[in-house]
Amino acid sequence: MKRDLVLVGNGMAGARFLEELFERGAGDRFCVTVFGEEPQGSYNRVLLSSVLAGKHRPEDIVLNPPGWYRERGIELRAGVRAVSIDLQARVVRGNDGGDARYDTLVLGTGSTPLLPPIDGLGRPGALIRGAHVFRTLTDCAALLREAPQARRAAVVGGGLLGLEAARGLLRLVPEVHVLQLLPQLMEQQLDPGGAEVLRSTLEGLGVRVHLGRQTAAVLGRDRVEGVRFADGTALECDLLVIAAGIRPNVRLAREAGLPVERGIVVGDDLAVPGFPGVHALGECAQHRGRTYGLVAPAWEQARILADRLSGARPNAMYVGSRLATRLKVMGVELSVMGLSQAAGERDEEITFADPARGVYKKLVVREGRLAGAVLLGDTAPAAALLQSFDRGIPLPDNRAALLFHDQEGAVPIRVADLPDEARICDCNGVSKGALAAAAKSGCGSLEAVCAATRAGTGCGSCRPRVRELLEAWRAGVSEGKRDAA
Repeated sequence: MKRDLVLVGNGMAGARFLEELFERGAGDRFCVTVFGEEPQGSYNRVLLSSVLAGKHRPEDIVLNPPGWYRERGIELRAGVRAVSIDLQARVVRGNDGGDARYDTLVLGTGSTPLLPPIDGLGRPGALIRGAHVFRTLTDCAALLREAPQARRAAVVGGGLLGLEAARGLLRLVPEVHVLQLLPQLMEQQLDPGGAEVLRSTLEGLGVRVHLGRQTAAVLGRDRVEGVRFADGTALECDLLVIAAGIRPNVRLAREAGLPVERGIVVGDDLAVPGFPGVHALGECAQHRGRTYGLVAPAWEQARILADRLSGARPNAMYVGSRLATRLKVMGVELSVMGLSQAAGERDEEITFADPARGVYKKLVVREGRLAGAVLLGDTAPAAALLQSFDRGIPLPDNRAALLFHDQEGAVPIRVADLPDEARICDCNGVSKGALAAAAKSGCGSLEAVCAATRAGTGCGSCRPRVRELLEAWRAGVSEGKRDAA
């Protein structure tokens, strides 16, 4: 007899969990109900800034449309927010009054935008006119409607989300300002040196950056007319975007009585200790005291939880993620892995900066092995550095050679030169070998290779390297060398 599985949350973590679960044949094991607060199927939230920038249409970033759920017999309650969990009765109730009973409950409630204490901003769901958050397709649609009429936009937040919002607004608003509380941009990914090179590059693209500025109040009674800073100065604007970070969405879990600290506490089995049948994954989950705000750990958790619940690998364990990611920040390539700064007296730092070209590179070395790297503006060495980072390979004495691909002894930069185990897609953990195998099995186009392996379906920054590998394989085939890639 099938058991009832309820998934609360249809974001990128929940959607990937369902994909992984059904790929493992769990449709024969579970009757699945999904509560999705947004009115559509699942979509790639990472690409929202590309929709704002006009590079993608909303339909281009859909992961699974409603028909995908119907085909698999999944009951998708789109547009229905789960409002309570009865842990004794094992029932989830939606804001439409409907209930869903579960044997297994998976919480993938994600995160909510963090609203700083700014006078006159309003409250969640009722911001002053002209003020927006940037988290959903609905938020994106509202900005697309309003931005073309704006003269000056201000984005509160100089992290990745804020810079991506600014990137999208550049084509719509004559003047875009980024207001950052801290003295540098992207403090979670960059050290001060790299952040300064990025600031200079972004200002060259037309973004006006204000560092160390605390936004204290919104000016305007009925709609945004500007902002006032804590030092008493002000900036006029008629469009305001709040992108000051996110926090795990744990209200539902806390009210139900589940253990919540920063996120919903889970063990290595991704189960909530003391509550049989209850699991959490993604941005709302706290594992070994840590929450993750990137898609790669969420998708890794989705694979492991699907392995466990489907019976494919019932003893699979999640032991945490080594963070390494490639991004495009307003079109500027950025690759980050591990530490961005030395954390101990014996750590080494090797740094190269060329601000005129917008290039900054840095290695953090601990006991002869790579503990972290930042590559801004030139990410060519990233794939090989990632192998050293992932595998703990001892580094050569000439550390600087690792940062450049035009010196003797430098790391290879062609994808085809990398070993099969080299990770090409960070979001999905797809190796060069897996991509080559897909090409050899008959996936002849970039889209076919990406569909078969999931490479390029996260942030999309790896797609040029996937294309390069596919072209290398084709060239090898044409020359009679089928293993060229």
